[in-house]
Amino acid sequence: MLEDSIKKVGYAAEYLALTAAILALWFFLDVHGDLNPVIMPSPSKVADTLGSLIGKGALWGDLLISVGRVLKGYLIAASLGIVLGILIGLSKHLERFTNLLVQLIKPIPPIAWIPLVILWFGIGESGKIFLIFLGGFFTILINVIDGIRQADPKLIEVSASMETPLLKHIFLMVIPSAAPSIFTGLRTGLSSCWMCVVAAELVSSSTGLGYLIMNARQFGRTDVVLIGMLTIGIIGKIMDSLLKVAEKSVIRWN
Repeated sequence: MLEDSIKKVGYAAEYLALTAAILALWFFLDVHGDLNPVIMPSPSKVADTLGSLIGKGALWGDLLISVGRVLKGYLIAASLGIVLGILIGLSKHLERFTNLLVQLIKPIPPIAWIPLVILWFGIGESGKIFLIFLGGFFTILINVIDGIRQADPKLIEVSASMETPLLKHIFLMVIPSAAPSIFTGLRTGLSSCWMCVVAAELVSSSTGLGYLIMNARQFGRTDVVLIGMLTIGIIGKIMDSLLKVAEKSVIRWN
């Protein structure tokens, strides 16, 4: 029992060590007057600004708007990515039919789509959701396809020899075999969606964490920029942790 507790403390120390060291360095440089407040504000300045933003309700409003946008784009990306990934992974013909287009579009960064998005969708919410969707879709799609391709061939052969109905074959054989890759795609895709939220909120937006960051940059408010970035990182980490919990619940054998 004691040994397990010591191990847990050791794991926690390793997990927090690098972040704690960076924070300690930040405090150390601030105490010794080595920080340029324009480039890197002091920890106390960031804390004061954070308290002010929370007190005014500005941070919560922008946070909820960005989370809503990310969830909408991500859920569309995950739904289409999983369905199309399974179909392409199961069909060599469909893979050949779609491969060239996927490989051409996949490397294009979402920010490069902004001019077209404005022309297609205007400056409303649809364009922002589309950019966030693009950020996660191809990552999820590729991981799902790879997971289907790497499914245990023996299980597939057994299923085929038993003449298992197609839907039953997909849900009982294919998807469970590909589940680790699917969850990897879902987690990576979620991170990509969060990375795209700033680009999405550049599209004539006056709300959201991306807007908060860009507006603060124009006025030289590095403290607000840091708060916006850290908020995205913290919320992204929380959502990723929830996906990890779901993965452990679903993939009990992994």
